[in-house]
Amino acid sequence: MRPSPFKAMILAAGFGERMRPLTDHTPKPLLMAGGKALIIWQIERLRAAGFVDLVINHAHLGQQIEDALGDGSAFDVRIQYSREPEPLETAGGIANARDLLGDAPFLVTNGDVYAEFDYARLQPVLAEMANTKRELAHLVLVDNPPHHPNGDFVLQDGRISAPPTQAIGKYTFSGIGCYQPALFADLIPGNKAKLAPLLTAAMLEHRVSGEHFCGRWEDVGTPARLDALDKELSAASTPFLRAHHAT
Repeated sequence: MRPSPFKAMILAAGFGERMRPLTDHTPKPLLMAGGKALIIWQIERLRAAGFVDLVINHAHLGQQIEDALGDGSAFDVRIQYSREPEPLETAGGIANARDLLGDAPFLVTNGDVYAEFDYARLQPVLAEMANTKRELAHLVLVDNPPHHPNGDFVLQDGRISAPPTQAIGKYTFSGIGCYQPALFADLIPGNKAKLAPLLTAAMLEHRVSGEHFCGRWEDVGTPARLDALDKELSAASTPFLRAHHAT
């Protein structure tokens, strides 16, 4: 895959409250599933899709992330780090990394989920955003998981809208998105800021597109879900099961 001209940011600054006690001494993105840290699954998929320039933010036990990943050369990528004294929320973390991300549209994903998503699908989306600047964001939505049955946003004809408060959203936001730097222009680097209000405002201007991903996406939000994923991935990596799945 030809290297992408666009950067990707992996969000890795959360406390991982729901994963305690596992995250008392280990940042959530470094928790293991199938013999590999969650964030490494993401790095490898981004690299396979051509994303070689990565920005990773961190706060809670962040030095462990830098020690584990280094400059990214072990994964054939280049990693820059955006350090936060405390988690700044999603939009705040992105705004804090503005200088590292540059002026072109960029991809953002979470470092603490498991997703079998082909990030190469977003290369033409980013190229279109760079050329037209019409869209402020492009979001990847997934089917509502059991722990989030009401969903977040409505997707219709490639456009995303926020339903009324009392309505049930059709799909759940996966955390995977493409963004224009302009979406975060009014935020002050170093301040906390949530992403949802920015997206809602952009949706009202009809400047948010999206797509529905039907494949595997797992919000590894509890120790039990991590344990189940670990057992599944570990079992699938055995020669017997690989041969069995191929038949």
